[in-house]
Amino acid sequence: MRETVRQAERATVQLGTAAGIALASCLYVALLMVAAVATLTVIGAGVLPEAVLPLRRLAGYKRRCVALWTGEKIPEAYVPLTGELFERVRKAVRDPGTFRDLRWLAVHLCYGLFLLYFSLPLWVIGLAVDGVWCGLLGRRAVVLPLIPRLADLDASWSGALLLPSPNAQLAERVEELTVTRAGVIAAHGAELRRIERDLHDGTQAHLVSLSMRVGLARRAYDKDPEAARKLLDDAQLQAEQALTELRHVVRGIHPPILTDRGLVGAVRALAAGNALDVSVRETGVEETPRAPAAVEAAAYFVVAEALTNAAKHSGAERASVELIRTARQLTILVRDEGRGGADQSGGSGLLGMRRRVAALDGTVELTSPVGGPTVIEVELPCAW
Repeated sequence: MRETVRQAERATVQLGTAAGIALASCLYVALLMVAAVATLTVIGAGVLPEAVLPLRRLAGYKRRCVALWTGEKIPEAYVPLTGELFERVRKAVRDPGTFRDLRWLAVHLCYGLFLLYFSLPLWVIGLAVDGVWCGLLGRRAVVLPLIPRLADLDASWSGALLLPSPNAQLAERVEELTVTRAGVIAAHGAELRRIERDLHDGTQAHLVSLSMRVGLARRAYDKDPEAARKLLDDAQLQAEQALTELRHVVRGIHPPILTDRGLVGAVRALAAGNALDVSVRETGVEETPRAPAAVEAAAYFVVAEALTNAAKHSGAERASVELIRTARQLTILVRDEGRGGADQSGGSGLLGMRRRVAALDGTVELTSPVGGPTVIEVELPCAW
C-alpha cells in the first residue's frame, strides 16, 4: 500500500506538471493571436519568429517531463530561426516542427487539465476505499493504481504528438552523418600524417642508416674484417631498432595485443603499465561474442587516451575502468578520483577520441566537476 501511494504521488506530480503546461498554453495562445495579428503588418512581422521560440521551449520541457516519467527520450527536430527577418519568418511558418508543436498544444490544452482534475477525486476515493480494502480485508489497492495509468496516458499522448515526423528525423540523421563524415575524414587525414611522420622520422631513418653500414661493411670486408664485423653489428642493431619502430607504427593502427589477448586482456595490460593504480572490471565481455575489430580498437584507444590523461593531469592516485557488453553495444567507463575540472572541448586527445567514436556511430560523455571525480563514458554500438 505504501509503495502504491508513493507511485500515485509521483504520478500526481507528473499530472500537475501537465496541468501547469496546459495553463501556460492558455497564455501562449493569447500571445500567438497577438503575433498572428502583428504579422499582417510589415513592422510586426518580426514578432512571429520570437513567438515560435517560447512554443519550442514549452514543447521541449514537456519532452523532458515525458522522458523523466517513461525513461525514453523524445527527439526533437527544428529548423534554426536564423538569417534576415524575411528568412526567419519563412522558416518559422514552413517548419514542420511548428505545426507539430501547435497540434500538441491544442490537444494538450484540453487533456492536460482534464487528467489532473480526474485524478484528484481518485485520490479521495482511493484513500478511503483502498484504506479499508487493504487494511481490513488484506487486499491490494485497486483505485490508487489508476492515477499512474493517467500519467502513462498523458506521456503516451504527448510522446506521440511531439515525435518528429520520419522525414524530419531522416533529415536530422543525414545532417548528423554529414558532420560525422567530416570528422572521420579529418581523423583519417591526421592518422595518415602521423603514420607518415613516424615512418619518416623513425623507421626510414633506421633503414637508411642500416643500408649505409652494410655498404661500408662490404667495402671494409677484405681490408679490415674487424671493422667490417663491427659495422655489421651496428647494422643488426639498426635493423632491430627499425623493427621496433615499425611495430610501434603498426600498434597505432591496430594493436596486436587485441588479437592476442582480446579486449579485456589488452585493457588489463594498459592498466598494468599505467602510472596510476588502475582496477579493471568487465561485465558480459567474455561471455558474449567478440565485438567487431573496429569497435575493439576504438575501445582500446579510448581507454589508453583516458588513462594517459588521468596520469598526466588529474593528480589522482587511483583510476578504474569498467567494460560492459550487451547484445547491442559496448560501454566503457573510465573514472579517476583526481581534481576534476577537465575541459569538455580542450585537448586534441579528447577531440580524437570523439572523432574515432563518432565514426562508429557511438557517443562520448565527459563528466568532470571541479574537485572530481572525472568520468568518461563511451557507448559503441555492436549490433551491425
